Amino acid sequence: MALTKEQKAAEVAAVTEMLSDSTAIYLTDFMGMNVEQINALRGRFHESGVKYRVVKNTLMRRALEVHGGYEALYEHLSGPTAIAFCADPSAPARAIKRFRANTSLSVPALKAAFVSGDVYTGDQIDVLASLKSKEELLGDITGLLLSPIANIVGAVQAPGATLAAILETLQEEVES
Repeated sequence: MALTKEQKAAEVAAVTEMLSDSTAIYLTDFMGMNVEQINALRGRFHESGVKYRVVKNTLMRRALEVHGGYEALYEHLSGPTAIAFCADPSAPARAIKRFRANTSLSVPALKAAFVSGDVYTGDQIDVLASLKSKEELLGDITGLLLSPIANIVGAVQAPGATLAAILETLQEEVES
């Protein structure tokens, strides 16, 4: 069934809004997947906080043009395309890798991903999956910042503990 002009405009507006809310988008080729597999993949994406939807290539291109800055993705808008929108740049790649590992499928195939102004193609999915999330980076930074403080506290407390042990030993010798 063909979409009306109003439906197309609404779809472009919805996709444009998702682009504004996302720090990364993934274009995937889902050819060769059945409905059950696509629904399982959607579930993986949902667990990871990723929005995944099939959008007509012409409507996606219009939304990319409205939003601006995604010209490098135009060449990848051909054939069946589903788009993953996310705030965590590595979440879709991790979800795709887990899905492929659990199902022994080679699909969905990554056509391209747009992350922080850079375009990654299908063979770079491992690089994308290895990116750390914002929470992981904050945890690493916190650990690095707290590490010197823990060392200082340990160094300050160590002589006191040693001195207390020496005094306790001397007191035991005096009492015996």
